[in-house]
Amino acid sequence: MTSIGRTYLMRLLPQLIALATVLIGISIVFPGFLNLEIQNDRLYGSLIDILNRGAPVVLLAIGMTVVIATKGIDLSVGAVMAICGAVSASLITSGHSLAETLLITLSVGVFCGIWNGILVAVLDIQPIIATLVLMVAGRGIAQLITEGAILTFNDPGLIFIGSGSFAGLPMPVVTWLIFGIIVALLVRQTALGMLIEAIGVNRQASTLSGVFTPVLLIAAYVLSGLCAAIAGVIAAADIRGADANNAGLWLELDAILAVVVGGTSLLGGRFSIAASVLGAIIIQSINTGILLSGFPPEFNLIIKAAIIVFILVLQSPRFRSAFTFVNIPRAAGKPTEREAK
Repeated sequence: MTSIGRTYLMRLLPQLIALATVLIGISIVFPGFLNLEIQNDRLYGSLIDILNRGAPVVLLAIGMTVVIATKGIDLSVGAVMAICGAVSASLITSGHSLAETLLITLSVGVFCGIWNGILVAVLDIQPIIATLVLMVAGRGIAQLITEGAILTFNDPGLIFIGSGSFAGLPMPVVTWLIFGIIVALLVRQTALGMLIEAIGVNRQASTLSGVFTPVLLIAAYVLSGLCAAIAGVIAAADIRGADANNAGLWLELDAILAVVVGGTSLLGGRFSIAASVLGAIIIQSINTGILLSGFPPEFNLIIKAAIIVFILVLQSPRFRSAFTFVNIPRAAGKPTEREAK
């Protein structure tokens, strides 16, 4: 393995250990948890269900990672999900084609991102306040689109996006896999990721050094809006309807949590799309494990919070410094360069 690959693996190691611990713990209680089977040319099993049910949070976490890397935050993604789900259901039931429906729906998500981006980058409003506006207003907009009712549809093309399969995997899994890989390549195979990190570390210094900061900030919020739009379409297609009251409800908090579990600092700077995706899968695994355990619903959030606190403690600088202290004697035992000569 190359040094770059080893460094990347070490970066993802805490998340991989946490995910493996959660999955092994669940499989000990439920022995058939890790079983997979193929029915009708499609994989079935609890692991596939975790990847499928976690698709909206994974998509939201991808966009949220880039926004948080710029030292921002996007509280409106759940509301944008509700708006875009309502738009897609409204358009498909009014006779528009699937292509028109998807194009307009994704454009609405992009427009929401541009709105947030302008408030943050141009008007210099604090991100938490700027996105709170759309978070509050968004669900009302969705209810206006659906006229307060749950819009249902039976278009096979739109339903396929939420419950179809491709290459043996559910379509939501295929969607976030492809989208995540594209975004990861875009930010890591170009200078874009480095510029985003530079803005997160010091926005003023980045501007003074020639980085066109407003455009990159708006682009980060546009990506977040686009991710929320795709998640909204998947959520609506999955239930074959648009529920403006419940679509994406509190998922913005799960997305932020996934990014934090993935190791990205809320203070901006370095980030990892893959680690945030693992964070989202960890959260969905915990949700699935709690549901399988049969605990009363009122215990779910408490158990989930306790497990996540444990994961965050494992990643904390103080905990890591303790391991560094343990390694000091071994390092001290190594001969210096002068002693070696």
